[in-house]
Amino acid sequence: MDTTLSDPLLGQVLDGRYRVEARIAVGGMATVYRALDIRLDRVLALKVMHPALAADGAFVDRFIREAKSVARLAHPNVVQVFDQGTDGGWVYLAMEYVAGCTLRDVLRERGALRPRAALDILEPVLAALGAAHRAGFVHRDMKPENVLIGDDGRVKVADFGLVRAVDTVTSTTGSVLGTVSYLAPEQIEQGTADPRVDVYACGVVLYEMLTGAKPHSGDSPAQVIYQHLNEDVPAPSALAPGLAHELDALVAAATARTPALRPADAAALLGEVLRVRGTLTEEQLDALPPRAVSVAHDNAGDRTSVLPRAMTVRPLPVDGDGTDGTDGHNVTSVLHTTDIEPPPTRRGTGRSRRPRRGLLTLLATVLVVLGVGGGVWYINSGQFTKVPPVLSRTQDQAEQRLKAAGLQVGGVKRAYSDTVDRGTVISTDPSAGSRVRGHASVGLTVSLGPRTVPVPRVAGQSLERARERLKSAGLEPGMVTREFSDEVDRGSVIRTTPDAGTDRHAGSAIALVVSKGAPVDIPDVSGEDAESARQDLTDAGLKVRIAAERVNSDYDKGQVAAQSPEPGARGAEGDTVTLTLSKGPEMVRVPDVTGSNVDDAHRKLEAAGFEVHEDRGLLGLFGDTVKRQSVAGGDEAPKGSKITITIR
Repeated sequence: MDTTLSDPLLGQVLDGRYRVEARIAVGGMATVYRALDIRLDRVLALKVMHPALAADGAFVDRFIREAKSVARLAHPNVVQVFDQGTDGGWVYLAMEYVAGCTLRDVLRERGALRPRAALDILEPVLAALGAAHRAGFVHRDMKPENVLIGDDGRVKVADFGLVRAVDTVTSTTGSVLGTVSYLAPEQIEQGTADPRVDVYACGVVLYEMLTGAKPHSGDSPAQVIYQHLNEDVPAPSALAPGLAHELDALVAAATARTPALRPADAAALLGEVLRVRGTLTEEQLDALPPRAVSVAHDNAGDRTSVLPRAMTVRPLPVDGDGTDGTDGHNVTSVLHTTDIEPPPTRRGTGRSRRPRRGLLTLLATVLVVLGVGGGVWYINSGQFTKVPPVLSRTQDQAEQRLKAAGLQVGGVKRAYSDTVDRGTVISTDPSAGSRVRGHASVGLTVSLGPRTVPVPRVAGQSLERARERLKSAGLEPGMVTREFSDEVDRGSVIRTTPDAGTDRHAGSAIALVVSKGAPVDIPDVSGEDAESARQDLTDAGLKVRIAAERVNSDYDKGQVAAQSPEPGARGAEGDTVTLTLSKGPEMVRVPDVTGSNVDDAHRKLEAAGFEVHEDRGLLGLFGDTVKRQSVAGGDEAPKGSKITITIR
């Protein structure tokens, strides 16, 4: 059944601006629509949170907070966030619309990919994640469904955990299996997530691209989770013989079960990918995995597209909503389907042959068309060539490849890079794949390797001064923690993490530990008058604040009734102690219980807030009537004080 027809948002205009046109995909937390921004007249993707989750205020606050954070992450391989808002019960996110398909669609279509195509997809994914990691974000849910491949071949990473609760489990077994297949062991065991969990997931995705299968499988999520925790990801070449062993090593490094053995973040893994790619031969890059779907005219020689070309494709499976999950864009457009040969001309029998004159005319026409077509081709394309890819090649290798393509080296610049090995090419100008005229000049930018700087010594300096020193050294001030110190003045830096003199990449964050001063035990000044209490606290190196409000207490008026922090607490020199003064005990009118029996007297006096003491003497041992009371009925006494009743 096509549930799209019953979708209440289709055709509506959210927030007076976004007209919902079609449903693209449905997830456990939100539904994604194609929409038109009628104010700017542009197509975008609208992610709308399910109403049940929109009713959870804490969840919505997290959604908005993370949306704002990701909106600041500007990277060409990250799906951009444009806007966030609410309209009635709908909470939505307006994002960049990518016409194309997901990597999951491609794997469903192609089974497995050649190493060249797999690396072409992995590199921009890692570039996007590397930028996120350096900005303090962790994706936490990397999988082929979150890798978008546009019709123009651009690769983008989507869904940085914006509408996903970490403690949510979908009810569909297939969905759970699809998610746990990419979880790092520490995510499963401890629930922790740092950049290395994304590195692990990317290693699994690379394995799947190279082999056409997930490394761990089972009939239930529990079986898959057990394998993640207890078994290493197998070498891709075990399932796809003929793959280079360097690719096995790359997958093994990214999917090490011990986080410390993996590359520190996606940028570090990208450096490894580029290094490995530079060692592979053309034959190794174009090796066809056994699970790859065989297609005619598979143009592995095309180095400009993200994926090899294909002539024929199989239709995508249809989702439950009657769509293919890609808004009508199937893999054909991404794989650049071209060059379908026309069927051969059938020869008839018993037909008269075309007159010779007509045949000559036809031949002349064909020659004219070919001549004109050739001229047009030469004017538009024939005099141009494409800049070959030389990324991660040494300078000599890059220059040789450019010369072989009939191009000149227009100059060499050098720049620092955290991800590209020293002496290898970072980029070209124009970029790889650009159309340039023959013998044109192409500039090279060659890596100087990572730029490292020593952490300056800032111990003993003020926090503000220490931050200035770090920035001047090319580093960033990081998290600040505070602790007591008998040796370092309050507000000054005790130490840095890492220690001074340690080499770090430029731009790295350096944590600072700042002194709270010498520890001070807070003295007890309860019951003292205000001036005495102030003097005692000042002598201990503390500051004093008198609260404006006073309270009733057992202490006399003007004495200290309470203090914060409490007595005995540990503070630092210069901390402030707040004192609350007493306005004396609360006075309460005493009930008259003379002549009452003992039980009634107790009940009345205790209800008024007094304690009751009995005085029976010898004559009152067997009596039950109150003859006297210590405070006469109608007089006032402090609430909580003791009233003695004499019984006869």
